Amino acid sequence: MDNWFRSKWFVRLFSLAFAIFLYAFVNVSDDNDPGNSDSTYSSLGEQSELLSDVPVEIQIDRDKYVVSGVPESVQVSLQGTSGSVTPLVLQRNFEVFVDLEGLGEGTHVVELEHTINKNDVKVYIEPKTIEVTIEERASEEFTVVADFINEDKMANGFEMTDYRIEPSTVTITSSRSVIDAIGTVKVYVNLEGVDGSINSRELPINVYDLQGNELDVRLDPENVQVSVDVNNPSKSVPLSVETTGELPEGYSLNSISANVEEVEIYSTSSRLDEISEISTEEIDLSEINESGTIEVPIQLPEGVYAPEMEMVEVTVDVESSRVFENVPIEDEGLSDGLAFDFLDPSSGELNITTSGDATIINDLSIEDFRAFIELTDLSPGSHQLPITIEAPNEEGINVTTEVEEVSVEISGSEQANQSEQDEDQNQD
Repeated sequence: MDNWFRSKWFVRLFSLAFAIFLYAFVNVSDDNDPGNSDSTYSSLGEQSELLSDVPVEIQIDRDKYVVSGVPESVQVSLQGTSGSVTPLVLQRNFEVFVDLEGLGEGTHVVELEHTINKNDVKVYIEPKTIEVTIEERASEEFTVVADFINEDKMANGFEMTDYRIEPSTVTITSSRSVIDAIGTVKVYVNLEGVDGSINSRELPINVYDLQGNELDVRLDPENVQVSVDVNNPSKSVPLSVETTGELPEGYSLNSISANVEEVEIYSTSSRLDEISEISTEEIDLSEINESGTIEVPIQLPEGVYAPEMEMVEVTVDVESSRVFENVPIEDEGLSDGLAFDFLDPSSGELNITTSGDATIINDLSIEDFRAFIELTDLSPGSHQLPITIEAPNEEGINVTTEVEEVSVEISGSEQANQSEQDEDQNQD
């Protein structure tokens, strides 16, 4: 007896028997197991197992025929003694098949068979019979085409220019009726977000009939490699400066220009062909009151991009016009004992008009100007004299007056006294 326990074969047989016992015990305890089999035991040691998803094999000359109508799997119910049923459940060492050998093309109702050869086990297959169609196997070569999706969602300014498929053809094997129904063989290429060329992207082949229904066929190869050439076209176009509104009163626009004459823009070729010029956003002249440089965004049409120049500098040259009224006309060099009166203008005042750079003009005041006449060595009598204007010596500033000459009357001291008296009387 001790030798039995030391024998490795005895240990193996005992282990197998114990394993079978445990398996039977677990299945009796939980006969609602949601797995691939259901078990039932009788008091006499009978066992019933329901196996699902048992694959179905097809026996036929596959090089010559194509079969449809055969389910991928079936349910098999096993009934018999635990000693026979349990190994079948554990090992799955049997097959369910449909024997189509000797049958020709057409539709046939056939019975599903199995390879279980045990007298004490009953086998029930569901379904028991099936309807199959046998057709001649055919193979043909088809050209693979590319279907580009989301081409309008490529990266800004990018476009597809060319593509290649390797290999460009595929061999399709199926029944003759399916081969004859093939409408298109294609691969789908998603271009969303693409901003560069695609090199040898491996993609699956899809086969459709003439109505657009996808077909289940054998492909050789099943995948192809697609390469796509992607370009980012650009061209240079003139830049114009756009304005709106009018300058404030007293201002005039000498010039307005951007710091660049052309802009490099990017888009698809067809879009670029439609564009001959790009402009800035409108500059509101009503807000301009001095010369200077401002940054202005470029106004780009939809689908057009200028990544290297989104803003430009615009130089505005504004001229201002300003009138300084009632500037007194001073005198210089009048000899002692003489006096003078203004005849024209009688007020002895004039208006000075300035124009030029608004930045400078706006900072001027009447104290920045002096108007005078030269009376040196003039004798009594009437004189027509030029007016001299002293103004800030700023480049680009123009100064004009309404009159360039004045008429004066120079008199002696008596005449001067009389004139003063007459003036006092007039004031009284």
